[in-house]
Amino acid sequence: MEKKRDQETGEMAAAATQHRSQPQPPPPAPHNRPLPPPSRALPSSHRSVPELIDREKTCPLLLRVFTKIGSHHKVEDFAVRGKEPKDEVQIYTWKDATLRELTDLVGLTHSSARRPDDAMALGELSFQIGDYLDVAIL
Repeated sequence: MEKKRDQETGEMAAAATQHRSQPQPPPPAPHNRPLPPPSRALPSSHRSVPELIDREKTCPLLLRVFTKIGSHHKVEDFAVRGKEPKDEVQIYTWKDATLRELTDLVGLTHSSARRPDDAMALGELSFQIGDYLDVAIL
């Protein structure tokens, strides 16, 4: 019985490997229409559902968050690598982290109004690994 099960398992693995190694045909041409130019940010009505990330199996990324009381930092404050503002919080997170989730990690939050942006994930906002987050504390 075990030999038969091992043989069946081996046949299924060979079939799966064979199936994966076969080249896939190219997708059909879109009726000779040019593709639209790539865009970093999509309007809210066209945003796709963020890809679900298994946080148990996916390595987190380092998000450098710079906070400032009263206003945002100036762009010039980030002009020289290694000379960024000193008020930095480093957070290990994933691209599916929402702005509300990140806000809660930065500190105690008092907010009576919820905004639609609260539920947006970093990945939906065209975040790329290595980007900074500048937070104004008002």
